Amino acid sequence: MTTDTPPPAVRTRGRNTRTELLGIYLNDHLSAATAGAERARYMAGSLHGSVLGAAVEPVAAEIAEDRAALLDVMRRLDVPVRRYKVLAGRLGERLGRLKANGHLVRRSPLSSVLELEALRLGVEAKASAWRLLRLLAESDERLEARRFDELLERATRQLSTLEALRVQQSRTTFRSA
Repeated sequence: MTTDTPPPAVRTRGRNTRTELLGIYLNDHLSAATAGAERARYMAGSLHGSVLGAAVEPVAAEIAEDRAALLDVMRRLDVPVRRYKVLAGRLGERLGRLKANGHLVRRSPLSSVLELEALRLGVEAKASAWRLLRLLAESDERLEARRFDELLERATRQLSTLEALRVQQSRTTFRSA
């Protein structure tokens, strides 16, 4: 007698992901990714023409690409985008620009240090999400483990770049003349 079902010891990939809670999780990450992409773009633009600006520009482009990758994952999992969370991310980023930094009209050197720290924290959170999704890819055919491996590698490079820039900018900002 033959059967079409695999023996119990064989693990099959299907649609084994609880999307209700994952949907909340991914929308929270989308909110943060929106804020991070906006902040990185703003930082690159406000520093355009400087050495730091040139170093931040490619990272900002990758952060925007990573946000798009998250949206693709959400589509694959049929997770609806919660527009109010995207809006909250945008508004939060814009409100963050109003922080007191010791300068009213021009950009403070402290702004770059704080923005690099914020971007680094955002990339850390993004890497955690990629690791979770990589784990889920083992049992959900809608997710590609290889794609999350690539995204994790990119996040690791971004972390390294942002940390080097943060250290360099901190030396410049806090060293007395």
